[in-house]
Amino acid sequence: MGVSIPLLFAQRSYSRHPDAIWVGVALCLAFVLVAPVSYRVLFPDGLELTHGAIRLVMYVAIGAGAVLSVGHYIPRQFGVEQTFLTARTSLLIDVALFLAGGWGLGRDIGMEASLERERRRAELLEREAERAHLLALKANLDPHFLFNTLNALAEWCRVDGVTAERGILELSSLLRAVLDGVKQSAWPLSRELEVCKTLLSLHRVRDPERFTLAWDVDDAVGGVHVPPMLLFPLVENAMTHGPGKGHRGEVRVRAARDGERVTVRIENPGPFAGPRRGSHGLPTVQKRLELAYGGRAALDVHAEGGRTVAVVALPARAPEAEA
Repeated sequence: MGVSIPLLFAQRSYSRHPDAIWVGVALCLAFVLVAPVSYRVLFPDGLELTHGAIRLVMYVAIGAGAVLSVGHYIPRQFGVEQTFLTARTSLLIDVALFLAGGWGLGRDIGMEASLERERRRAELLEREAERAHLLALKANLDPHFLFNTLNALAEWCRVDGVTAERGILELSSLLRAVLDGVKQSAWPLSRELEVCKTLLSLHRVRDPERFTLAWDVDDAVGGVHVPPMLLFPLVENAMTHGPGKGHRGEVRVRAARDGERVTVRIENPGPFAGPRRGSHGLPTVQKRLELAYGGRAALDVHAEGGRTVAVVALPARAPEAEA
């Protein structure tokens, strides 16, 4: 608009034919309607010549054809003589303006479209993150685990009040930690492991002889930040599909730091039979790792000598969700 108005003013002032203004209007409309569209069609990813110069030649041909048709051939059919914008030298300038203006408008339209795509992508990632967080909360608050634990505590209340009181306090601490974790984007790995240890302790309240615990956590991992409740589903799976299915033995939790990488290894008795259909536990952990670390973290679950092993490898840097 800022270029069209001065050109139309000059066309009217320096042209003798009364219809010269309409020729100028037609040229401006041709530019607005054809130039950016042809540029976007021929160069959807911006001006580049990876396909050779054929697209550039086509763009120049479209521009020259549009200008000559509207500024020269069509006016001659209606008896409009040469005007300010349709003189031979002016037509060359018109073509140059068409090409440069089409490039500018097409580029701006492309940038706006790209910005809109990135905005939609950010909104989608945010919704995915919220969904993953909610799924994690749902998985962490397994109703069967809660009901079985409460039933076990009720039994202990009749026979061993001290044990029952300890179990109630641990369950309260666990629920408080889960609800607190949902409100945060990241917390220390030491806090995460503390919650997992509380979970294991609650399972032992229900049946102290069901499994033994080997806990080997390097102090160097304590300050590393991770998404809250990231390891909780893995520990719960280890209990559900290990001792929970009658596989007695040792449950091992190991965490170590090697430079800028942290590895957490969770083992339970009982062979790994592969992911269950409809399960949200492992997919949720994988999705949260992807959202938080963008491909820099990995989860591997496999069978090893009649046992199930889950290994989480992640960078020591704070996850992107917190940053």
